[in-house]
Amino acid sequence: FSPQPSQLPDPAIEDQGKDYIRPILNQYAAVCVRCPGYGTRTNTVVLVDWEGGVTFTERNMVNGDTDQWKTSTYQFKLHT
Repeated sequence: FSPQPSQLPDPAIEDQGKDYIRPILNQYAAVCVRCPGYGTRTNTVVLVDWEGGVTFTERNMVNGDTDQWKTSTYQFKLHT
């Protein structure tokens, strides 16, 4: 079975629970969450191109200081 691209996403499924989940997503699914006692300490992005090239970038908070971040980037090829 191969769904047609026009069938996805299914609007009926997308609407289920939206009134419940939207406030949660707005608070905790942001790029950077900052709440008392809770928050984003790491952001990760993985990019893969059509030729198997991968760029992995990660940003980590330094010593719990929201003003200090260390970014590391690694690039490599996937084996086929």
